[in-house]
Amino acid sequence: MNLEVGQTKPKMGSANSTYTEANVKSLDWKEHIRLRPGMYIGRLGDGTSKDDGIYLLLKEVVDNAVDEFIMGFGEEVQITLADDVITVRDFGRGIPLGKVMDCAAKDNTGAKYDSEAFKKSVGLNGVGLKAVNALSEDCLVQACRDGETKSVQFCRRNTVKDHPVAKSKEKNGTFVQFKPDQQIFPGYHFSQEYIEEMLWNYAYLNPGMVLTLNGKEFRSEKGLLDLLTHNISGEVLYPIVHLRGPDIEVAFSHGSNGEDYYAFVNGQHTTQGGTHLNAFREAVVRVVREFYKKEYDASDVRTGLIAAISIRVQEPVFESQTKTKLGSSAMAPQVNAPTVRQFIHDFLKKELDDFLHKSPDAADRLLKKILQSERERKELSGIKELARERAKKANLHNSKLIADFHDVTRPVNPIRGGREQGKLHRPAEH
Repeated sequence: MNLEVGQTKPKMGSANSTYTEANVKSLDWKEHIRLRPGMYIGRLGDGTSKDDGIYLLLKEVVDNAVDEFIMGFGEEVQITLADDVITVRDFGRGIPLGKVMDCAAKDNTGAKYDSEAFKKSVGLNGVGLKAVNALSEDCLVQACRDGETKSVQFCRRNTVKDHPVAKSKEKNGTFVQFKPDQQIFPGYHFSQEYIEEMLWNYAYLNPGMVLTLNGKEFRSEKGLLDLLTHNISGEVLYPIVHLRGPDIEVAFSHGSNGEDYYAFVNGQHTTQGGTHLNAFREAVVRVVREFYKKEYDASDVRTGLIAAISIRVQEPVFESQTKTKLGSSAMAPQVNAPTVRQFIHDFLKKELDDFLHKSPDAADRLLKKILQSERERKELSGIKELARERAKKANLHNSKLIADFHDVTRPVNPIRGGREQGKLHRPAEH
């Protein structure tokens, strides 16, 4: 738009738009979660993708049960799925009866603000169960403790019935039943396949814990070793290396090509990686270089690497409420706590170096793999360079042909009487 001298550019929006105190609104937690669900559960979806919100709702409930197991209470988690209604029953300590309502329906409330009770929990913000409640058509939360029980029923975040404390013969633990709200997740449907994949990950990360889905059992005794064994389809270069230490577990081998990682923090599958995965990838390269005493290219060391890493961090910081990427730089909030990078490097420096020294056959196979990757990379680089040179020569040749073509097709100079520049043509004498 061209403006005349003296004119000013018109402001965007309506001439009558206002911005006053009336435009500033305060929402309670229930309204905010339902208005902006993506802030709490990421994408919504209808259940056709494993990243859809209905699976995160289930995960939030199971996380609480797993945290109980990690703290040493309750080895079994029972899950049922029927008509898109989910129930989760754990056998931990159970929510304190006087706080069932608060934990299910009061913002900024939860036991995980107390790091002594849940030092390395995945959920620390007290949001998970409340998000499940707010985004469900129906939700029931029940706790059983020492011969008594307390339950509260909700419908679309509103309390339907707050049952009084009553006597019970049920074992200690927590029971949560919910049905995601069709208004938030129109046409949704749970995929049992996706739920089973989730439960397997819980089992791999918590050896000794038993999870069941409609009676089907998910259990692992060897942790990440089982995870890689079940997920690697092709042959591996050497038997899977399985290393464990306080707050860390690692399993890896090399396959034919590419890189493939499974990264976890406090039981949370960090599908987008984060500081722990970056540190692991870096540490593997450093330890291998130090062992072979040669500065191999990082890509040659990691080509074909298939690995799983799990760490436990005190009060982890994730980059969003969906917790798919770790942002923590330190293993704990204390000033003297080691960084995630240093912690993982120190662990691999000892454990991986020891493994390579004690397993000469695996070390030899790994070295051959690195050298093979190096040769292939250099050969590919040479092919690309040759292709670039040929393309460059072809471009020069084509440019010359185009120039010659334009020279041949230049129009006849009417004054000179010919195409040859610099040659004079005298007029005929009479």
